[in-house]
Amino acid sequence: MTRRLLLLLFCMWVRMEVMEGAGKDENSSSILRSVNIGALFTVDSVIGRAAGPAIAAAVDDVNSDPTILPGTKLNSVIHDTNCSGFLGTVEALQLMENEVVAAIGPQSSGIAHVISHVVNELNVPLLSFAATDPTLSSMQYPYFLRTTQSDLYQMYAVADLIDYYGWRDVIAVYVDDDYGRSGISVLGDALAKRRAKISYKAAFTPRASISTINDLLARGYVWITTDWLPSLLDSTEPVDLDKMNLLQGVVALRHHTPDTDLKKKFMSRWNNLKYKESGPAGFNSYALYAYDSVWLAARALDTYLNEGGNISFSDDPRLNDTSGSRLNLSSLRIFDGGQRYLQTLMRTNFTGLSGEVRFGPDKNLVHPAYDVLNVGGTGMRRIGYWSNYSGLSVVAPEILYTKPPNTSTSNQHLYSVIWPGEVATTPQGWVFPNNGRPLRIAVPYRVSYTEFLAKDSHSPGVKGYCIDVFEAAVNLLPYPVPHTYILYGDGKRNPDYNDLVQQVALNNYDAAVGDITIITNRTKIVDFTQPYMESGLVVVAPVQKAKLSPWAFLKPFTIKMWCVTGGFFLFVGAVVWILEHRFNQEFRGPPSHQLITIFWLAF
Repeated sequence: MTRRLLLLLFCMWVRMEVMEGAGKDENSSSILRSVNIGALFTVDSVIGRAAGPAIAAAVDDVNSDPTILPGTKLNSVIHDTNCSGFLGTVEALQLMENEVVAAIGPQSSGIAHVISHVVNELNVPLLSFAATDPTLSSMQYPYFLRTTQSDLYQMYAVADLIDYYGWRDVIAVYVDDDYGRSGISVLGDALAKRRAKISYKAAFTPRASISTINDLLARGYVWITTDWLPSLLDSTEPVDLDKMNLLQGVVALRHHTPDTDLKKKFMSRWNNLKYKESGPAGFNSYALYAYDSVWLAARALDTYLNEGGNISFSDDPRLNDTSGSRLNLSSLRIFDGGQRYLQTLMRTNFTGLSGEVRFGPDKNLVHPAYDVLNVGGTGMRRIGYWSNYSGLSVVAPEILYTKPPNTSTSNQHLYSVIWPGEVATTPQGWVFPNNGRPLRIAVPYRVSYTEFLAKDSHSPGVKGYCIDVFEAAVNLLPYPVPHTYILYGDGKRNPDYNDLVQQVALNNYDAAVGDITIITNRTKIVDFTQPYMESGLVVVAPVQKAKLSPWAFLKPFTIKMWCVTGGFFLFVGAVVWILEHRFNQEFRGPPSHQLITIFWLAF
């Protein structure tokens, strides 16, 4: 009996030791003690000062929620990319040594391009809350997942603004890097669909000096900026009045996030967050996206573990042989469940601080939307919204989602804008230079049909029907068009119109005005306006005043025709007399009576 009891106790002790040993193995999904997620961003930056406290607050909130990852502590490992592609890559490699299951960031699209190759190799999803380059959504970067809005939609919003105000030519000012070039490329495509274009691309280097930027910029234009300006102004405390004076009238876009109770509650906590180390951190929309990125990683990880997923890492055989290099690449390990975890991330759906967090087939967040802002005074005024659902509107996008989509031109609306110079009238979109050269307009010096074109001793030096039509068309334009007329020809004979058209094609004249016939050969070298007078096959005859006459009824026939007609009448009367006078008493009598009868029948 004693031996059996000891044997039973020994068996129980062994089984408990086995269970305790299993509890120490972090590869077991059911009793995982902790899990690491990484964060990559430039700490000392407008976005970084907002994202850092938000990420830390999100990690604490996840660990305080008993329904998410129960019994498992979520740890965040933060590395500073220092706004450098090279240092960002080094920091990313060091971050991966911590066996993170996901990386939050980076904020730079350029760094994201490089780091995406690292996470592709190690099967670690990269959740970026600020890298907005549209090309990052390509199949080349399968582990990149954008948790903010793509600049694809922001460029289309800019294009819709340009089209809404009737502008056709724009100048694009951008940073000449991967991020800037990709955005401008998308903007060009979006404008082309609206019959507009980028007339000039003003690019500057990422670290350009103030003097270099000033050489590219000139006032007197309408300025439309992307979300970087509102993010900077939202983060600036207190407001710099000198800078605000320079920004009066600017129209800007900012990420639209619904004003939910969840968002208001977080913003009320913002100034009291204990994670802000260097004074008050400026709040902007990227703080919301960074916060939601952590919750996305946590919710997807909770689902992944509940579905039997396992947190395990294995060596990469291609990194073991470093050929004598001192780089410790063998410490980088592959996340075995990375592909499955990525799929879980993409189908995760919840409502966060930034609104609905759900991904479409293109790996972008659904329902992209922006606030349209107008800088004025010491702040910004919202004049409407843009969404890919209904375009420009003064109604919040979340309200429009409950109605059928409508992007028709008549449905596009914004509140009034106070433009630069404190004017409410919509600018024409461009200005004619005051010191510019007037257009040189060639006019044929005709000697015949001077009603169309002729030399005039008075200003502007020419006259005629063609000149009147041209001047009327120019006066209808909403901007001045300085021009001067130049007679073409010697005035002794009509000039050769083919030579005149050739001179315009050679840029010796800017245009020509006159009775110039549109023919095939000429249309190959110059452009013609729509014809304002069309002839076709016509007969030109002088107009005579009609005279009334009582004998006008005789004009349809000639004299011979009238004589022939009268002869036929007499012939018919004679035939009737021949046939009737033998039987009819009325056709008999004296010859004069019979002749009268014949004329009577003819009449």
